[in-house]
Amino acid sequence: MASRKLIQKADRIFSKYIRMRDSEDGFFICCSCGQRKPFEQADAGHFINRRWMALRYDERNVHAQCRSCNRFDEGNMIGYTRFMLKTYGEDIVDLLESMKKPYKWTDGELEILIKDLKNKGQ
Repeated sequence: MASRKLIQKADRIFSKYIRMRDSEDGFFICCSCGQRKPFEQADAGHFINRRWMALRYDERNVHAQCRSCNRFDEGNMIGYTRFMLKTYGEDIVDLLESMKKPYKWTDGELEILIKDLKNKGQ
C-alpha cells in the first residue's frame, strides 16, 4: 500500500499538471459553469470522487474547475456531467463509472506516476 506522503506528493503534482493542461495565457474555462477565470482560481476537480483511487489520477476524470463550483457547489455535477458528455461521449462516461472499484496504489506505481507527470509538465 502506498505511503500517505507519496499520495500527497502525487496529488500536488497531478493537480498542477491538470490546471496547467486546461489553462491558456493565464486563464481557464471552468468545466462545470463555463466561466473564464484566472489560473490562480483553478482547482483540479474530479468528476468521480477522488476517493475512488483507480480514478484519482485518470486524466479523463479530472479537469480545471473553479473553486466556487468545486468547493462550494459540490462540484456543480449537472454542469460537469454536461461537459463530460460533450467532451468524451457517453461511452467514456460509462467506462469511468464502471471503474469505481477499490484500488491501492503502491509506492512504486506512484513514483512512476510522479516521474511521468513531471516529464509531461515540462
